Amino acid sequence: MSLSNTTLEKIKKSLNQNKILVVGDVMLDRYWFGDVNRISPEAPVPIAKINKIEDRPGGAANVARNVASLNGNVTLLSVVGNDEPATTLKEILINDSVNTIFKPDNSIRTIVKLRVLAKNQQLIRLDFEEPPSHEILSETLEIYNEIIDDYDIVILSDYGKGGLNHAAKMIEIANSHNKQILIDPKGNDYSKYKNATLITPNKTEFKDAVGMWHDEAEFKQKAINLKNQLNLNHLLVTRSEEGMSLFDNDSQIDYPTVAHEVYDVSGAGDTVIGTLGLMLANNIPLDEAVMLSNIAAGIVVAKVGTATLTLQELIQQIRTLGYTNFG
Repeated sequence: MSLSNTTLEKIKKSLNQNKILVVGDVMLDRYWFGDVNRISPEAPVPIAKINKIEDRPGGAANVARNVASLNGNVTLLSVVGNDEPATTLKEILINDSVNTIFKPDNSIRTIVKLRVLAKNQQLIRLDFEEPPSHEILSETLEIYNEIIDDYDIVILSDYGKGGLNHAAKMIEIANSHNKQILIDPKGNDYSKYKNATLITPNKTEFKDAVGMWHDEAEFKQKAINLKNQLNLNHLLVTRSEEGMSLFDNDSQIDYPTVAHEVYDVSGAGDTVIGTLGLMLANNIPLDEAVMLSNIAAGIVVAKVGTATLTLQELIQQIRTLGYTNFG
């Protein structure tokens, strides 16, 4: 596989000419790093002495952050609580060049995932979450409808937290405005994603939606059936160590994994759909956009926690993999 000179020039020159809108469930990923040297006398559990605390955007916020880290022009639309985590999340995103449209819901708390780690190994994760109210979601849908013409591509990042209860209507609106709409799905009922441009389930999510398969032929048939049932233009299944498989019409294109070291797969799907949306917004052909998403995912899984990559890292990896004589 190789990348065209046109694509390479676009990557080098600028990827911020066209605008991307990310909508979905946002959360604040909190990491407490520490050392464990003894067991608690109160219960048979380790005592973690915390020496560093780090906050990172998670969920749809991580998708938007991945787009911005590659110099993309991105806006994030989501519901949050009226609280400190929302303020912290917005400050981080603004600092990372993500435009934010946060709709506060006074009846909920912003989703927080708190992870305690020692020697980069996760000891426990604590989740704080509540679904947004129907009224706030309806107001968010109105905002979406008002601003969609300002964007070249739409990404829906569904983490199953309730922020995309109007996904079907959002797809309908995007199609009526002739916007490509990409979706990172969740759950086993994909009917709400009908008529989307493309969805990007991982292997587990795909299995939840279509059931088990026994060989490659059955996998392909299930993928084509799902694509046709949902009237999708394309289906991209990310398959961990098996790479990615793109289904376009009734054909299957496989992209082998380029990850040399897998340290943490948290947020890898965010990188895939963020990179894919950015490349498609800049009119890079789908097969090359998927190739670049695959390379990007291979970079972030070698990092700890929800992570992003820079444009320079992407360019360096393109060179290292020999996809081109990129100068």
